Amino acid sequence: MNLENKVVLVTGGSAGLGEQICYEAAKKGAIVVTCARRIQLLGQVKERCSELSGRAAYAFQLDVSDPTSVFSALEKIQAEVGPIDVLVNNAGFGIFEDFLSFDLEKARNMFEVNVLGMMTLTQQVAVQMAENKHGHIINIASMAGKMATAKSTVYSATKFAVLGFSNALRLEMKPFNVAVTTVNPGPIRTEFFDKADPSGDYLAKLGFIVLEPQKLAKTIVQAMQRPKREINQPLALEVAARFYTLFPQIGDYLAGGIFNKK
Repeated sequence: MNLENKVVLVTGGSAGLGEQICYEAAKKGAIVVTCARRIQLLGQVKERCSELSGRAAYAFQLDVSDPTSVFSALEKIQAEVGPIDVLVNNAGFGIFEDFLSFDLEKARNMFEVNVLGMMTLTQQVAVQMAENKHGHIINIASMAGKMATAKSTVYSATKFAVLGFSNALRLEMKPFNVAVTTVNPGPIRTEFFDKADPSGDYLAKLGFIVLEPQKLAKTIVQAMQRPKREINQPLALEVAARFYTLFPQIGDYLAGGIFNKK
């Protein structure tokens, strides 16, 4: 799919990976719609997208955990922009703590954002795409949904849910010519870890397997033009995840040792 003048909606687009996806899509001539809770940051992203694409760009405040906010934002997008060609469900957060002392109110909030909110938004957009017989849904999951590690109990549970949802949705949307791609990244050098690991030690321990958001964003935008079933990065974690599935005992060793840096 040529992205010129195609409407690309990115949630969690005010910073990090979402911001970089917006910029890379804009470079391909897309009409970028960036959404996030932090409206004060969205204006800058919108202006940069417009500069890169030479086209109009849009920004709307959106809290995916609030259905009213989702419906309101989509009404505005429909009225001001038009049908969505590509939806990138990027909004989400994680907290890495031992489950025995985990605040379950935080767990509920994580599911509301990472899973239920994503489903609410996706359903509304998917209905429109099915009617138009055209579209692409990209869900940002995580390697944590393929290979869980200690202290990621709740976060991994949300991403396992995203994976299962995406795999079933892919089959349901295929007859309508709508592609579904799941992105499973390992740790990315973004402010995600400001909340997930306030100590700041986790990324420092991981070394070469930490992904750069701009490079991953380029790969994701390339998949908008040539849809893929999955994007799994980095290679070291993709291989480890395969071992995790095929050889559970070795998988537990890898997840509990080499790749457990929290």
